[in-house]
Amino acid sequence: MNSLYISEQNFNHIAFSESPLQSGEYENCIFKNCNFEYADLSGFKFNDCGFTDCNLTMVKLNSTAFRDVSFKDSKMLGLAFDSCNDFGLSFKFENCILNNSIFYKLSLRKTVFKDCILHEADFSETDLRNATFLNSDLSGATFDRTNLEQADFRTAYNFAFNPENNKMKGAKFSASNLSGLLLHHNIIIDKNA
Repeated sequence: MNSLYISEQNFNHIAFSESPLQSGEYENCIFKNCNFEYADLSGFKFNDCGFTDCNLTMVKLNSTAFRDVSFKDSKMLGLAFDSCNDFGLSFKFENCILNNSIFYKLSLRKTVFKDCILHEADFSETDLRNATFLNSDLSGATFDRTNLEQADFRTAYNFAFNPENNKMKGAKFSASNLSGLLLHHNIIIDKNA
């Protein structure tokens, strides 16, 4: 039996949490103002798709494929991206709330997080080489044995991680946010001096 293939469709103002999206492969599709909260997208494939103003909170992502997918102005709480199909996994996020999301052990090279809130996000053992965190709030985010080589944190804020537990060659920071690399030493930094 052939699986469903949908290309170049626009989905607007649909509550997929009540009426589930049909399982299959979606290519060059746009999802706008859609509610996926608690939906099961396991096994779905999204290629070159965009999600704007969507609620994807607590969506199940077992073996879900995201290839060149953009998320903008979306609420995405508690997503286990680590359960996605990692073949060709690539996405970008702009103005999204990704609190409590898990990126454990994923390869997210060159991923852009722009104006995002990533409270308590888990980036443990993630490959974030050349990733960019533009104006993003990383309060409580976990970076442990993470590859941060060439990553750009210059405008990121509220992060705190131990440089000794991460690969950081060439990572970029601004003078104003360096304190996030020193908190584990329990030293006092006087910003008024």
